[in-house]
Amino acid sequence: MKLCEVRGRVGRGDDTCLLLLSQPAHAIKFALQASRFPAAKCIWNAAHPGALVIVTANIGPGEHQRVDIEILDSGQQRNVYLSKKNISGEKRFAITSHSEEDVGVCFRNYLEPEAKPRSRVIDLDIDIGADAVDYNAIANQESLSGLETEMRKLEGVVKEVVDELDYLKAREERFQSTNMSTNVRVQSFAWFTIFSLIGLGLWQIFHLRAFFKRKYLID
Repeated sequence: MKLCEVRGRVGRGDDTCLLLLSQPAHAIKFALQASRFPAAKCIWNAAHPGALVIVTANIGPGEHQRVDIEILDSGQQRNVYLSKKNISGEKRFAITSHSEEDVGVCFRNYLEPEAKPRSRVIDLDIDIGADAVDYNAIANQESLSGLETEMRKLEGVVKEVVDELDYLKAREERFQSTNMSTNVRVQSFAWFTIFSLIGLGLWQIFHLRAFFKRKYLID
């Protein structure tokens, strides 16, 4: 798991981003500093279109503070899946991603006027795809045995791997198509440049020839 800071990703001001390269993210615990105009602190995870994302946030106690949560993606349109204000205690949210973008869980901790500097501890779990499915509930509903439940889990993991391979294949095909299109444009521009230089050279030759004839320098 790699943590990094990114500025200016959400809203105004400086935003801190914890980018998680491995998914899902488990048991992320951090202190969220409060201020009058807080910057968003975001945890980003990669998600495919149609992927189920389960966010479980446990907000620790804190006086004179208000924690807001927002779940959005990193696309150009900044699709907002969920926005809640003044959350506390343990909360569980479920969304379905719509695009091939990172999904971010952002927190802001607002401090009441004239209150001393404070912070609240947030314990966060993010499950994506097959890890977000509650197989125990499915087993109870369908009366599955332990082995059948494990097979269902493996089926979900395999499906996720196949979807990932299909995505990588489609992405490679797009890159190959872009590469071929770029090569064609470069070749066309190169031929255009060559013909332009040849045409310009011939024009200069005829122009100079006519000029020298007018000056009686050549026959």
